[in-house]
Amino acid sequence: MGNSAINVRGLRERKRAATRAAITAVARSLTAERGLNGYTVEEVCEQAGISRRTFFNYFPAKEDAILGHVDDDFPEEVVERFMAGGAGSPAGEISDSLLADLVRLSLDLAERMSGSEEETRQLIGVIKKEPQLMLRIIGASEEREAEFARLLADREGVPTDHPVVRMAVVLLGNIARKTSAGYFSEGNTRTYKDMLLENIAAARTLFALPFDPSRAGPTPLSMSRPHIQQSSTSQSSSALPSSSQSHSPQSTPSEGAQ
Repeated sequence: MGNSAINVRGLRERKRAATRAAITAVARSLTAERGLNGYTVEEVCEQAGISRRTFFNYFPAKEDAILGHVDDDFPEEVVERFMAGGAGSPAGEISDSLLADLVRLSLDLAERMSGSEEETRQLIGVIKKEPQLMLRIIGASEEREAEFARLLADREGVPTDHPVVRMAVVLLGNIARKTSAGYFSEGNTRTYKDMLLENIAAARTLFALPFDPSRAGPTPLSMSRPHIQQSSTSQSSSALPSSSQSHSPQSTPSEGAQ
């Protein structure tokens, strides 16, 4: 594909992303102001400067417009930088830079929050006013976690159910949720970046503590399928380098959190 075709495709995707973002911003604003049933799709279209047909090309309902699109959570340039980090590792092997690149990815996504903080606060207000949207949010979160798992698996050349992929999604997802809850709490004066790095550093400290699997006692999983436990342990160790490694990314979250 020539450069001109790539540029045209990139421009088209940016326009689509801008339209999605405009629809979501209007939908959140109107919901926070009037409630979910206090406005129509036509009013969203009017304020966003689009047709009704365009609205439904992007979102099937107002509730979906309020939550936004999963593609907007993973900007193309951020994804490309993250994927490039694992280019030098053999397919099927967890790259040494994975943890550092995951932290960088989290920070890149966090930088986008500074531009959408007001919209996010509006979403919190919307949820308080329309608690039934929480069911949609749970479904959307699962969709976003599945997309993150696919992204991570593609980078490392492993299946989406690889133990390291599963744990990365669970751990980073919960760290992000914990950070967001604190960041948007009343009275908070700290930056999202500082809080995120502090929580990542705390997780690194926990998993750096001595642990001897042989003294943990047998589990039903280890007794029935011991090879899985051994694989998971060795692979998790490669994804979380020890502090003695000179190239370890441990200093990144620790320094940022201080």
